[in-house]
Amino acid sequence: MWKKVDIQNDEGEIVSAQAPVIISASRSTDIPTFYADWFVERWKKGYVKWMNPFNGVPSYVAFKNTRCVVFWTKNPKPMFKHIDFLDKYVKNYYFQYSLNDYDKEGYEGKVPRLESRIKSFIELSNRIGKERVVWRFDPMILTDEIDVHELLRRVKNIGDQLKDYTRKLVFSFADIAIYRKVAVNLKKENISYVEFTEDTMHQLAKGLQELNKTWNLELATCAEKIPLEQYGVTHNKCIDDDLMIDLFADDNVLMDFLGVKFEEATLFDPSNKVKKTRVLKDKGQREACGCITSKDIGQYNTCPHECVYCYANTSKELALKNYKKHKENQFSDTIVKR
Repeated sequence: MWKKVDIQNDEGEIVSAQAPVIISASRSTDIPTFYADWFVERWKKGYVKWMNPFNGVPSYVAFKNTRCVVFWTKNPKPMFKHIDFLDKYVKNYYFQYSLNDYDKEGYEGKVPRLESRIKSFIELSNRIGKERVVWRFDPMILTDEIDVHELLRRVKNIGDQLKDYTRKLVFSFADIAIYRKVAVNLKKENISYVEFTEDTMHQLAKGLQELNKTWNLELATCAEKIPLEQYGVTHNKCIDDDLMIDLFADDNVLMDFLGVKFEEATLFDPSNKVKKTRVLKDKGQREACGCITSKDIGQYNTCPHECVYCYANTSKELALKNYKKHKENQFSDTIVKR
């Protein structure tokens, strides 16, 4: 759906590239943690090369028409030194910050300790604004040692510290059965996981509703079909046109792409109204995913956080190998040369 432009690649060739309006950075790997310098250098170059994970075919992605970047991370600290650059040249961006608590179990092997991540969240929020840092507890995992009450205790500990530094909590239930390689990796780590049932989903949502009486955050699920509106929980859009309208309404090009029409307030109706004329749901995501369309620039098997539940890595060994390979040639046009 994206317009095509001609670019000059690093080898001096003129090639055709898709020029997306919205960039996702990234569902496939943690760019702010491991590839922050790469992202900034590639932004200066004006493009990246993306390798299709299913057929290995490369394609070029140009930033010429990009008006918004959505970052996904578990540790944004390496990106802090580039915030001034982002503010000047990217302008429209926000962070999806996954801040879970599985420290005791070591389920996220290489992420910093919880206390450090909470401090980073607060620092990021103070620098770019709490409306641009979305807290994710993703995924919620049940095991033979972590039940709903223990999960809620851990969420409360984090939420009590973050409530003034974000506007939203997004969560998902670990859908282990539908991701074969996740189940394989958990079995390899001897983790006795428990699948969520409708009853435990409702218990968790009800518990979050109680906690939220003191937080006053927006609560939303990520790509979950189950309706939980009775607990004040909505269905989220991580690549979110409503949030973009709220944050970046003065970007006319972005608003035109989103199909936004603003109706001026009148004497009899003093509030401005927003009308959306385009349906932009990302058809490449799961049916229950609410995201609008974007272009992801990450690569599978390149995130060395060593999260045991990761769907983007075949193995932590392969991810680490590819990351080390990237460090040898870190500013090449793709994260990892194939």
